[in-house]
Amino acid sequence: MGEKRINISSGVKWEDIVGYSRAVRIGNYIEVSGTTAFDGEILIGKGDLYAQTSFILRKIEKTLTEFGSSMSDVVRTRMYLTDISMWQEAGKAHSEFFSDIRPDTSMVEVRRLIDPELLIEIEVTAIVS
Repeated sequence: MGEKRINISSGVKWEDIVGYSRAVRIGNYIEVSGTTAFDGEILIGKGDLYAQTSFILRKIEKTLTEFGSSMSDVVRTRMYLTDISMWQEAGKAHSEFFSDIRPDTSMVEVRRLIDPELLIEIEVTAIVS
């Protein structure tokens, strides 16, 4: 028999509309869904990639904490930017959380995200040690 699956919901309407969870844990493996800089209906860091990235990573950190995990368990990050020429701003915020942890990462440019004011979306994978 496999490990128990635990889903965490953020309570946003999109989870029911799209059919997804904020994060899923199976055993010691955690996947956090694409995370944006919305706090409810309010965009944090409008026009500021560094501020959006920092807010998102704090939001992810809170989600991991709900699973009894932490940023030190993160083994992979995926960053989707709408303008890759601004990568240094996202990289600076990412480094502030992960300079000692050093997870695998991807940083790619996408044409757009679900809201035109979003500059970045981030996903993470964590393995609880």
